[in-house]
Amino acid sequence: MDYPKISIVTPSFNQAEFLEQTIRSVLDQNYPNLEYVVIDGGSTDGSVEIIKKYADRLTYWVSEKDKGQYDAINKGFSHTTGDIMGWINSSDIYYPWTFHILAEIFGSMAKVEWISGMHTNLSTGTAPQSIDCARQKNIYDIVGGKYKWLQQESIFWKRDLWNKAGGKLDLNVGYAGDLNLWLKFFSNSCLFYVNTILGGFRYHDVRRGNNTYEIEAERLFRDFKSQQPSKIKRRALLVKAVVSKSNFLKRVLKKLKMIDWYQHYNVYFDYHENKWLTRIH
Repeated sequence: MDYPKISIVTPSFNQAEFLEQTIRSVLDQNYPNLEYVVIDGGSTDGSVEIIKKYADRLTYWVSEKDKGQYDAINKGFSHTTGDIMGWINSSDIYYPWTFHILAEIFGSMAKVEWISGMHTNLSTGTAPQSIDCARQKNIYDIVGGKYKWLQQESIFWKRDLWNKAGGKLDLNVGYAGDLNLWLKFFSNSCLFYVNTILGGFRYHDVRRGNNTYEIEAERLFRDFKSQQPSKIKRRALLVKAVVSKSNFLKRVLKKLKMIDWYQHYNVYFDYHENKWLTRIH
């Protein structure tokens, strides 16, 4: 098996309570071709001492004042060269099989440029308390208003797609920088969904965002929608008017080839062929 290089960044600031679990969820996978960068914003809660414990296994780390989470992520990715990219915040985790699944999928499927696993949530430990099947989305769903939510911890992409989207996160977006990136990705490539768990989001008292995130996300959505060509807007309206109301009508229209372009994309494992395959529906 080939092991494509995977580049992961963790931005952190005063998250000592969970930081070690995050770091170990990356390093304990023992993936043989990993770049792992930790960018700390000058923590004073013992985070630096935790990072130093693993310094010899990190590609790069620093603890210094920055301009916030997305500045730290940009800084981190500037120290990486891997073909597959993702970031994990300093209270969230990956699962022990995540990187090997990424290697199998991205290493064998040239047309897959970004993927999302199933959404999982946790609290204090490293085991998921809930698992949700992600509601599949394409650009017509997004333009039609179904932009909530993609779980950042479960999303990975190829560097070529990152470069097409500008090669950095927009620092003018303070909270919903991840959604801003996904919208750019949707303009360039189809999102493939994988029916397994890859990353977990931790609920805790000091997590960022909440209402501020949602307000910013709504603005980003409106801007994104306004920039789309008329053809995409018309198709999004048809999807919203028809598909959401009647599965029977959806099947009829598909049979008549009226909404053949309305497709979602999956990656699934075929146990007969013993390999990952793509499915469009």
